[in-house]
Amino acid sequence: MGDAEAQRSANTTTVTTTLGEVVGSESNGIRRFLGIPYAKAPFGELRFRAPEQPEAWNEPLQAKAFGPTAPQTPYQGSLGELIKVPAIEGTEILTVNVWAPADAAGAPVVLWLHGGALERGAAAQSGYDGRTFARDGIVFVSANYRLGAEGFSVLDGAPLNLGLRDAQAALDWAHREVAAFGGDPGRITIMGESAGGALVAALLSQPQARAKAARAIIQSGPLEAVDAVKARRASDAIAKQLGISTSREAFAAAEPADLLRARSEIAAGSSPLSGTPGYALALDPESLPASPVDALAGIDTPILIGTNTDEYRLWFTPEALAGISGAKAWIARLAMRVPGRAARAVRKAFPSATPGEQLGQIVTDKLLRAPATRVARARTAPTFVYEFAWESPVRDLRAAHALDLAFAFDLLEDEDAVRLNGEGAPAGLGREMHAAWVAFIRDGDPGWPAFGEGRATRVFNERSETVAQRRAAIVDALG
Repeated sequence: MGDAEAQRSANTTTVTTTLGEVVGSESNGIRRFLGIPYAKAPFGELRFRAPEQPEAWNEPLQAKAFGPTAPQTPYQGSLGELIKVPAIEGTEILTVNVWAPADAAGAPVVLWLHGGALERGAAAQSGYDGRTFARDGIVFVSANYRLGAEGFSVLDGAPLNLGLRDAQAALDWAHREVAAFGGDPGRITIMGESAGGALVAALLSQPQARAKAARAIIQSGPLEAVDAVKARRASDAIAKQLGISTSREAFAAAEPADLLRARSEIAAGSSPLSGTPGYALALDPESLPASPVDALAGIDTPILIGTNTDEYRLWFTPEALAGISGAKAWIARLAMRVPGRAARAVRKAFPSATPGEQLGQIVTDKLLRAPATRVARARTAPTFVYEFAWESPVRDLRAAHALDLAFAFDLLEDEDAVRLNGEGAPAGLGREMHAAWVAFIRDGDPGWPAFGEGRATRVFNERSETVAQRRAAIVDALG
């Protein structure tokens, strides 16, 4: 029986939270509660304000459908063919969803934060269904947070990092309420991919949030925060496009659709090498006192962290890669301040790669793999490193960004997964990788040695193996 059919025949189930009763559904030993508010709707007077806890409700809350998605534009071009995000209208966008074993009592918990470059994505994407974790004894919680201009603008008169503050409010909710769903608030693992991984790293960098997380999983997450002046560039560009000031008052007077339209107009015709300024996490004494790449080194929270071999192939189409000449790649490397020895190490590791592919590998390693390695090498607390290397047959993606998700969730037959991984992706690898994630969430040990002097790395492929970190010369050259 498929999940959709199971939900149609589900029974009603009720839990009592501190804000009131929540009515969900139960089927095949799994309870599901969708669209539970963890903060007030961030619009009207609350727009561009820190999240506020919702009021208690008197009547039971019907939690059988996902809450509204944060304002965003769909992915465009080839990315739009590969990644679909549901659009659910409404203002109550700050909601969580819970999947729990029907007999859960003191079970480990995971809080999932989706990716999407801080401006797209939703917990309602089918590939983020938590039933496989609940099936394996874990209470799975997923959260929406504010995106794009609503969540990561840098404005005069507004708090910084509103989307990150939302994520912290969702973690606070899980810590306060998850016992009602059978979870142990002392065993919460925060987990995210891409921008969601960046938010996980940022939460660990904030002492108040870190105190509520027992463990963390960071999948292909950027680990650097920037100063507010640099983080402000995206907001300044929108303000210029609309002819308004970069202030809370001016942005709050603009409709969300207007901010999205301006952002789309700015991004029109851009490329991965000449893109518009992206949204970024900003250093802030209150919400993000240190860049995660530095802060994670000194904390004792166990971390599972890794990247995919060919992350860049989701961002660069085969045509775009073919169009990058040696001269263009050289100019791009200079702009990124890539050391010559790093470029030489890439050429040695990928001798048959085109200039575009070699540049893409440098982008992958500079943005994701080198910071993750730097963190892992600096930490004394348990740190488990992986590399996802299975190659998709779709659009020559190989082991591109986001391909690991369906394996970590063991949802290879989901429509989201099939678009990226094709039909017939190795189910055994899905079971293996998912089991490692479950083991880490449950016991803090995914099944291979922690990263140390030997740089032990689990390489996930049709025949997985634990080896010394591959292509170490590249990341060492990048620092």
